[in-house]
Amino acid sequence: MTTTEQATGTANGVGANAARPDGTVKVRGEFAYASDLWHEDMLWGVTLRSPHPYARILGIDLTEALRVPGVYAVLTHEDVPGLNRYGLEHADQPVLADEVVRYQGEPVALVAADHPETARRAMKRIEVRYEELTPVTDSEAAVAGLGAELHPGGNVVRHVPIRRGAAEIPADVVVSGVYEVGMQDQAFLGPESGLAVPDTEGGVDLYVATQWLHVDQQQIVAALGLPVEKVRLTLSGVGGAFGGREDLSMQVHACLLALHTGKPVKMVYNREESFYGHVHRHPAKMYYEHGATRDGRLVYVRARIFLDGGAYASSTGAVVANAATLGVGPYTVDNVSVDCWGTYTNNPPCGAMRGFGAVQAAFGYESQMDRLAAACGIDAVEVRMRNAMREGSAMPTGQVVDSAAPVAELLERVRDKPLPAERGNDLRNLPGGVSNTTHGEGVVRGVGYAVGIKNICFSEGFDDYSTARVRLQVVGGEPAATVQTAACEVGQGLVTVLQQIVRTELGVEQVTVLPMDTSIGNSGSSSASRQTYVTGGAVRSACAAVRTRLLAHAALEPQTRFSGGKLLSAGGEVVLVSVLADELFDETREWRHRPTTALDPETGQGDAHVQYGFAAHRAVVDVDVELGLVKVVQLDCAQDVGKAMNPQAVVGQIQGGSAQGLGLAVMEEIQVVDGKVRNPSFTDYLIPTVLDMPPMSIDVLERPDPHAPYGLRGVGEPPTISSTPAIVAAIRAATGLALSRVPVRPEHLTGT
Repeated sequence: MTTTEQATGTANGVGANAARPDGTVKVRGEFAYASDLWHEDMLWGVTLRSPHPYARILGIDLTEALRVPGVYAVLTHEDVPGLNRYGLEHADQPVLADEVVRYQGEPVALVAADHPETARRAMKRIEVRYEELTPVTDSEAAVAGLGAELHPGGNVVRHVPIRRGAAEIPADVVVSGVYEVGMQDQAFLGPESGLAVPDTEGGVDLYVATQWLHVDQQQIVAALGLPVEKVRLTLSGVGGAFGGREDLSMQVHACLLALHTGKPVKMVYNREESFYGHVHRHPAKMYYEHGATRDGRLVYVRARIFLDGGAYASSTGAVVANAATLGVGPYTVDNVSVDCWGTYTNNPPCGAMRGFGAVQAAFGYESQMDRLAAACGIDAVEVRMRNAMREGSAMPTGQVVDSAAPVAELLERVRDKPLPAERGNDLRNLPGGVSNTTHGEGVVRGVGYAVGIKNICFSEGFDDYSTARVRLQVVGGEPAATVQTAACEVGQGLVTVLQQIVRTELGVEQVTVLPMDTSIGNSGSSSASRQTYVTGGAVRSACAAVRTRLLAHAALEPQTRFSGGKLLSAGGEVVLVSVLADELFDETREWRHRPTTALDPETGQGDAHVQYGFAAHRAVVDVDVELGLVKVVQLDCAQDVGKAMNPQAVVGQIQGGSAQGLGLAVMEEIQVVDGKVRNPSFTDYLIPTVLDMPPMSIDVLERPDPHAPYGLRGVGEPPTISSTPAIVAAIRAATGLALSRVPVRPEHLTGT
C-alpha cells in the first residue's frame, strides 16, 4: 500500500483549493518584497554599465567619484578577490568587465554611498575610456563564423542535431517556411534587489530575490574567494521570476560592496536597469520543411533553428537542447532531421524564460501544421489529430512517451467549446474601441488552434534532486508540522502546495513552511516546471520517514491512516497529540526523479527527458485590418496536469502562462538595433493588461503519470507554448496574411 493510499490527510490537503498563506498580505500590499529590505546604517549600491554593445576598455578613472561626499567605495574588476567569472553552465561572464565589454549594459564598476542619489551622482563621475568595436549581432552569421570571435572557441555555444529515420524520403505534399521570434522579456514586476550584511568574521549574509539559492551561492563564493560556509543566502520576497532570476544580477556586487565597506549594502534596480540586468528569451530564426501524404499524415520534418544567446552562455545550451528535441511538436513522425544552434552575439544575454526553447519551436512547427492543412485541404484541427502522438509514441530522440499523452483529446476539447457571440454595437468590444478609433469598419474575425509539448524537470542526465526536512511535534496543544527546503517561492504557490502535501501525508492542519535558505541542502531551481514534482517528492519522502518512525514509536501497524489529527488503525482511533507527547520527529530526505540520459552528440538519440506536458489553445480574434489592431476575443485552453494539486492555482497558472503567450503574439518585444536596446521601459515594452486578456474557458485534465508523485505533471510552462501560435493562427485566418514573425505588429497587418 502506498503512502498516498494510507494517508487521508485533511480538508486542505492535495487536490483541495487550499488558501495561499501569502495571499491576503499581497492583496493588501503588506507583503515584504526584496526591494522592501532595510537595515540600520546600510549603504546603497549602484552599478555603472557600458553604453556600448562591444568595446575595449582602455582605462577607468575613479578619482572624481571617490571625491563625492558620502561615498564609501568605488570598485572595479581589480577589486574582485576571487574568480572574475561566473555562469550557470559556463563561467564566461565577468563579475565586472575587465578587458572588453560584450553587451550594452554590462557592469563595469560599483559604487556604495550613504544615499542612493549620492551613489548615482558618484557613478556618473567615473570616467571610462572605450575603443568601440564592430558588434556581432546576427546568430545565423555567428554560426557561419562571420564577425569577431567573442569567446575562445568561436561563437557557437552549442549545436544539437536530431537524426531519426531516413535522410531523404519522398512526400506527396511539401510545405516550407521561415519563421522568426522576437526577444521577449520576463517582465516581472519586482525588480532585482537584495541586501548583503557582512559579519564580524569575514563572511556575509545575502537576502535576495532569486530562483536558485545554492547555485547563486556557488558562483558568489567563487567570485569572493571564500569558503561556502562564509556566504549564506536567504530568499526574500520575490515579485515574479519566469526564468529571469536564474542568473546572477546584483548578488556578487552587493556582497563585494558589503565586505569592502564593512557595512550592509542594499541594491535595487530601477525598471530600465532591470531590462539590462537579467537575461531574456532567445530570439529565433527557424527554417522548417514538412513532407506529408495527400491526406495530411507526416512523412518527414526538417528544421534548422538559430537561437541568439547574446553575449554570454547562461542556459543557452539547455535551451538549444529543448528547441531541438521538441522541435517537431507533439506529433508522430518517423523521419526527422533537426539542427539547432545557440550562439554568442553582442546582443543582450538570453537564458531561461517560461517555455525554455519550446516556445520558439512551437511557433515554427504549428505555423507549418496550418500550412500543411491548407495545402492538403484539411481542417487545421483534423490534420493535427491525424498526427497526434499518444502514450507509447516515440519522440524524435527515440524516447518512448510512457505516460498519458492526450494530444488529440486536448484538441477535441478546445475545438468543441462554444464560440463567443458575434460582436455587438459596444465599441469597447472592438480592437482599439476603448480609444474610439473605430466603429467596426474593417474589423474581421478569425479562429486559430495550436497544441504544444514541453519537457518537465531538468534533462540530459542532470542530477536533478531536492532536499526537504519535515518535523512533527505538539505546538500549543495541537499537532503541528514544519517544513524546510531551499526551494524558491517566486509567486507560483509552492509554499501552499508543500503545506497541502504535509497535510495529506501526516493528517495535520497546522503546517509551517520555514524561510528558504542555504542552511539545508539544494532543492534546485524554481524553473522547468519542476518544484512541485521534485521538492514535492522530497517533502512527501520526508513525511513518509516521519510516519515510519512515529508508527514504530507508537507500536502501530504500517497500514495506519493519518486523518484530521488522528491515527486510524485496525485497533481503533488514537489521537495524534497523545502519541507525540513531548517527542519530536524530524527527518530530512533527498529525492530524485527517475534518471535521464545524455543525447548522442551525433544523432540526438536518448531518453533525455523525465516527463512531457501538453496543452492546446483555441483563439478567437478580431482584427482591424485598416489600423493593424488586434483584440483577442476569447482564448480557450485544455491541459493535462496529471493531478491538480490545487485546482484553483492550476487554473491561475494556465491563465498566467496564456497571458505571456498573448504578449509574445501581439505586443512584447525587446527591440535591439545594432546591439542596442531601444525600449528598456514599460512605456515602450508593452505587456498585456486586464483590458487585453480575454475570457478563458479552461479544461483541466487529470491523466496521472505513474512515475510522478501523486501522478502530477508540471503545469507552469505548457500554456505559454501553445497560446502564441494559436493567436497568430487566428490572425492569419482573419486576414489571409502569412505572418511568419512574432510579435505581430500593426505594420505587418496593414502593409505600411
